[in-house]
Amino acid sequence: MKKFVGVLALVLVCSVLAFAAQKGGEHGGSRGVGGGYVPSHGPAPARAHEQQRQPENRAPDNRPQENRSFRDKPQHPDAPHVHTNGKWVGHDSGRDDAHYHVDHPWEHGRFTGGFGRGHIWRIEGGNRERFWFGGSYFSVFPNDYGFCDDWQWGTDQVVIYEDPDHDGLYLAYNVRLGTYVHVTFLGR
Repeated sequence: MKKFVGVLALVLVCSVLAFAAQKGGEHGGSRGVGGGYVPSHGPAPARAHEQQRQPENRAPDNRPQENRSFRDKPQHPDAPHVHTNGKWVGHDSGRDDAHYHVDHPWEHGRFTGGFGRGHIWRIEGGNRERFWFGGSYFSVFPNDYGFCDDWQWGTDQVVIYEDPDHDGLYLAYNVRLGTYVHVTFLGR
C-alpha cells in the first residue's frame, strides 16, 4: 500500500510540473511574447528624459525612420509588443509625438467596456479601418497600420488599455501575438 501511495504522489507531482510547463508555453514560451500572456496593466507614461532624448532610429524631428525596428531580441516581432514580464516595448515617444496626435480626442465618446487583464474581447469582424467586439467599434490609428497585418479580424482576442501619453487613443493588445497598436474608439 505504501508503494502505491508513493507512486500516486510521484505521478501527481509530475502531472503538476507538466501542467505548469505547458502553461508557461502558452504565455510566450521561449519567445517571451504573446502566446496567451495578458499584461496586468498598460504602459507607464513615457518619462520626461525619454521624451527629450532622441530614440535610436529616429529622425531629428522625432519622426520614426522607415527602418526603425522593434525587434529587441531574436524571435521577437518587429512591431510594438509586450514581454511576458510586463515590459512594453515601443511605447516611448511621449506626449508630443505628432504621429499620435488626435484633433478631436474622444470624438465618439469614451470606451467604457473595461480595461486590462480582466477584460479580454474576441474581435468579431472588420479590418484595420473598423473592427468590433461586444457592440463597440474601433479603428487602428493610421500610423500603426503596418503593425497589424497579421491580426485575424474574426478570431483574435484583444485587451484594451488606456494610453497614458496620447489623448483620444487606446492601446489594443493582441493576446495571440503579444503585439499592440494605437486605436480610436468609434462608439457603440
